[in-house]
Amino acid sequence: MENLLTYEKEIWLLKNNIAGVDEVGRGCLAGPVVAGAVVLPNDKDLLLHLNQVNDSKKLSEKKRNELFKIIQEYAISYGIGIVSHNVIDQINILKASFLAMRRAIDCLIIEPDYVLVDGNKNIPNLEIEQECIIKGDSKSLSIASASIIAKVIRDQIMIDLDKEYQGYDFARHKAYPTKAHFESIEKLGLTNLHRISFCSRFI
Repeated sequence: MENLLTYEKEIWLLKNNIAGVDEVGRGCLAGPVVAGAVVLPNDKDLLLHLNQVNDSKKLSEKKRNELFKIIQEYAISYGIGIVSHNVIDQINILKASFLAMRRAIDCLIIEPDYVLVDGNKNIPNLEIEQECIIKGDSKSLSIASASIIAKVIRDQIMIDLDKEYQGYDFARHKAYPTKAHFESIEKLGLTNLHRISFCSRFI
């Protein structure tokens, strides 16, 4: 757990507010891409409060929901950025992911001094010093916290949409390219929620 603060501790020597940023839903066939941004306090008790935080993909849904509330309460600030499936089709998923990240950062109540980004590319057009970290959601507590925020929000969006788009089981697979999702598309066709640029095989 201590290793998850390696990046933050080094940066805190020079900067005050570090935002961890991550996105979820990049590989989905339908729905938005969602990014989270989290600024954690430089607090000696930080690990005591967030000792169960990890890459959101490694946590159960129940644990993510529990940690979501803890992160909300303990973070200095958190932001959420959402980019719709229509925009994804218009500008491509990479640009949409970066747009979601910028929107999440813009939602923070304080402007961070430094941004840690999950992945191998920096966020374009961001006028804040930043650093990208491959598999950052398993190496940085700030990024891992952002991944949980983004995952919980997007999952809830898809659960809500499942009530409107019945028969596709969005509540279970969250629009990822699972066998069940493919079968539902083949049976019922595409919805106006699907990313056309991801679903050319069904057109």
